[in-house]
Amino acid sequence: MALTYEKVKVLHISELEPLIGKKVIIGETQIGLFLMENGEVRAINNVCPHKQGPLSEGTVSGHYIFCPLHDQKIDLDTGRVQEPDKGCVTTYPVEIIDGDVYVCL
Repeated sequence: MALTYEKVKVLHISELEPLIGKKVIIGETQIGLFLMENGEVRAINNVCPHKQGPLSEGTVSGHYIFCPLHDQKIDLDTGRVQEPDKGCVTTYPVEIIDGDVYVCL
């Protein structure tokens, strides 16, 4: 059985700056969007699992985001917190259609 997603248009790609996070809210969910150096967009839950820091305000390096509160390193592809820390955040598929960015929930 194939998974079905609800695609939600959140913004136009021109509203994103490379390697600078942007917070969007869909319903009750805060999502951090990140335009990577290769032009792809990553979407993750915007709340760090450690101290609930706003990940969209963190520093991007490679395919990682560093939490602005305690510098936890989180993989933007998988959502996994890197050792020695532990935890995980939800990642969301992203589609770009005619420049519009959709997050798939």
